[in-house]
Amino acid sequence: MSGRMKAGLGSLMSLPSLSSLSSEPVLPGSDRSVSGTRTLSRGIQLLRVVASRPDIGWRLSDLAHACDLDKATVHRMLMCLIKEGLVEQRASDKHYLPGSMLFELGMALPARHQFQRYAEKVLEEFARQHAGTVLLLLRSDTDFVCSLHINLTGQTSSTMLYPGARRPMITSAGGAAILLALSPDEQQRVLRDNLMREQARHGHVRLESIQKMLDMSAAHGFGVNLGFLVPGSHAFAMPVRDQHGEVYGSVCLIGASNDYPGEATDRIHALLSPIVQMLQERLKQLV
Repeated sequence: MSGRMKAGLGSLMSLPSLSSLSSEPVLPGSDRSVSGTRTLSRGIQLLRVVASRPDIGWRLSDLAHACDLDKATVHRMLMCLIKEGLVEQRASDKHYLPGSMLFELGMALPARHQFQRYAEKVLEEFARQHAGTVLLLLRSDTDFVCSLHINLTGQTSSTMLYPGARRPMITSAGGAAILLALSPDEQQRVLRDNLMREQARHGHVRLESIQKMLDMSAAHGFGVNLGFLVPGSHAFAMPVRDQHGEVYGSVCLIGASNDYPGEATDRIHALLSPIVQMLQERLKQLV
């Protein structure tokens, strides 16, 4: 077991049960305060789901299922988002996609764009030196969003995470790295949310594999996935913190199991550490 094991991460060693989830209130507060924010909250959640598949897009029925809302409600919300330019509907297949207003709003964060360009240069150089796919993942509440996907191997990447893709934290080594860096209370909140969504979408099929990845990551003190979710594909990830010490995201190295065997875990941690340090130093310069 690695010397980086953290004693305070026992909460990751077992996923919460469904019975414990049923007693958790979704939105605390009085009915009046909840009703005042529920519409906005649902709209933001819908927008997040739409943005998670920027290329393929979504059918109305699939969006309704993903958001656990009826189709009529989702359709009304989509019409409002389309009117504001936050969502668009592709004419060829009627799928719903992120709208141009999202790009326009993103331009209000120039410092983040500068960091993105810097990170791309750093990770491209790192990818040239190592046979694998390199990802930059950003934390987004209980999810992560893929910001950069760099694969210079000339071979098809084993991961389906491309820029814009959004996934629950517990579904990858990169997400596990972020999870490990959170406070115990935040870890439990994320785990409850992710477990409910995992079981709603996949049932119990992947829970054992996810548990193995979380256990191994907790033991090593950073994200480690030795083919538990994608056989033959090994992934390693370290968290990246911003200028305030908060978890910004993670850097993930993914490769074939013969290139990055489990015995190389400590060596890969040593490879990732200076890259993470460079990114964190750059983040300190953000205003």
